[in-house]
Amino acid sequence: MTPKIFRERIRTSIADEALQAALDGNAERRCQGRITAFASLPDHSQRRQRAHAIRLEVITHLEDYLSRFITQVEANGIRVYRAADATAAINIFLEIASSHNAKLVAKSKSMVSEEINLNHALEAAGLRPVETDLGEYIVQLRGERPSHIITPAVHLRRHEVGALFHEKLGIPYTEDIPVLTDTARQVLREVFLTADIGMSGVNFGVVETGTLCIVTNEGNGRMVTTLPPVHIALMGMERLLPNLDDLALFLSLLPRSATAQKLSVYTNLIHSPRRSGDPEGPQERHLIIVDNGRSRLLSSGLQEALLCIRCGACLNACPVFREIGGHGYVALDGSPAPYPGPIGSVISPGLFGGQAFGHLAQASSLCGACREACPVDIDLPGLLLRVRAGKAPTGTTETSTEAVGIPAPLKTGLKIFRLAAARPRLFGLLQQAAGLGSRLLSPRSNWMRLPAFTGWGYSKDLPRPVLKPFRNRWADLQHESLHEFKKSDPPPVSADAAPPSTTGLKEQFIQELQALGGECLPCTRAQLPVTILSLLRVRGIERLLVDEAGAEVLSASGLELVRTPDPTCRAGLTRATAGLADTGSLLVTGGAGDLLSASLLPETHLAILNISDLHASLPDVLNTRVVRQAPAAVVISGPSRTADIEMTLTIGVHGPGELIVLLVDDFPTL
Repeated sequence: MTPKIFRERIRTSIADEALQAALDGNAERRCQGRITAFASLPDHSQRRQRAHAIRLEVITHLEDYLSRFITQVEANGIRVYRAADATAAINIFLEIASSHNAKLVAKSKSMVSEEINLNHALEAAGLRPVETDLGEYIVQLRGERPSHIITPAVHLRRHEVGALFHEKLGIPYTEDIPVLTDTARQVLREVFLTADIGMSGVNFGVVETGTLCIVTNEGNGRMVTTLPPVHIALMGMERLLPNLDDLALFLSLLPRSATAQKLSVYTNLIHSPRRSGDPEGPQERHLIIVDNGRSRLLSSGLQEALLCIRCGACLNACPVFREIGGHGYVALDGSPAPYPGPIGSVISPGLFGGQAFGHLAQASSLCGACREACPVDIDLPGLLLRVRAGKAPTGTTETSTEAVGIPAPLKTGLKIFRLAAARPRLFGLLQQAAGLGSRLLSPRSNWMRLPAFTGWGYSKDLPRPVLKPFRNRWADLQHESLHEFKKSDPPPVSADAAPPSTTGLKEQFIQELQALGGECLPCTRAQLPVTILSLLRVRGIERLLVDEAGAEVLSASGLELVRTPDPTCRAGLTRATAGLADTGSLLVTGGAGDLLSASLLPETHLAILNISDLHASLPDVLNTRVVRQAPAAVVISGPSRTADIEMTLTIGVHGPGELIVLLVDDFPTL
């Protein structure tokens, strides 16, 4: 079977002017944003190589790391299951759902769930899965798969989303992106509050602590892991990091590569279900670790693909993806590939067999832009060549030895070339014959055009083979000894550059927070209640969702202070355990006395941060005892946001649209 449908899909995509405009806009903004984001990371290259080494160490000793990770996760109180394939993963999910009589599943973004076709299985079993990421929700309403790992609806224009919401949600037609976003927020808020199960993916699992790390921008990842009584996480078995220091490294690379951010808005760190005395959180957490071909991929020549951290940078950089989009990548039978782009052209045949998906590797110019963009330095061009050579698993433990996705005439030509190249005398004669033959095709020019049936060659001007090849001319050359050359003088040693000027942590934090769209109000301990009351009075707010620290500060305020999750509260007040100066981020923890939903449910989040709790960067905070002991914690970097519709930034999605930090210079530790 030939990839006829694949070629037809390519032609259709290229002819779609709206799709071309959408893909061009995404690629330009993502690539330029990535360059700008990494400009603030001068040791980017060294971090990239460290990340590669860490991921390589993990997949080389994967079973050992998995065993230790599972032991720690179970010790934290999370139930762990291993699924050999998609069927096993779906059955485990359905068994958990059945034990709770679940009907509604609120889903955060998970490529593993797309890989195993979870939504179709849940619907067939009578459950209602609802995607809650804005882009995923849009494509679910359209009955489509995501067209990009990070921006699922990148192929759509605003008028298409407006028409979709008018048809499916019954709102008046509009192309106003904030209105469309707010509509989705209102619809999905009810899903979050009534869901029986919250389902998420896992960006990283930390072996040392059993931490599940989930990064999102909209807040839906926090919603599905905080509000429903049961949380189920799906994780590819390779998504492990040894310790929290390594997590800090990867969190400096993933958001910059994926969305051009120093940190995603919400970095969730989950350790356990709700504990005795906790005011919120799922009563049960389940982790399903999925193989689904990864063990087979690990033992093949494509194992380096398992280093992937699903940032999508290679898709944005790829000239082929820019032309055909994610929906252009299909199997021989026309079914969509589970993963698109350069990495998808390796992972799809690696997980599901070269016979069905091996032809995808032909959709590459091998220019190397994908490897250059990859934050963990995966040799994607080399892997694509291996897929072309038939090194992808065939669906069993064996790998094919036949090249895939190549027309029969070209295969025959390559075999003839291989036989000739192994015989020097024959190869030399054929070179001379090619030189003579080219004179017949192009007698008056040094360039020639191949016949139309060659396809690619017909559209290119190719140099005419010479009559006397280089191998023959080399023997006649009189050249000097290669050892007779003048060595270059070593570069002069310059004096050490003066150390860069440093900004105080306070000033740096304020600057970074404002760049994220947050607001910072420095005040003293005595001024704190008055400052908060003034902010609430301006907004007409008399009810406040608060944690223990906030309740103590406002005990005499006369406000109605709510201590349990309440979606009707328009503002929430929390204490921030720490602040990160280099990203303008806050660390907020859950547990007894804390209330993570106060920083999530309201439209305005007020956070109290002690200046003495400011730290230079994320590594200084992750290894603290308060993070390790909390059932859940979140690093918050600005108000919630999305750019899922035409790459247009919209503030305020599922989480607060307003973040105000009260920076207190004498706030005591509570």
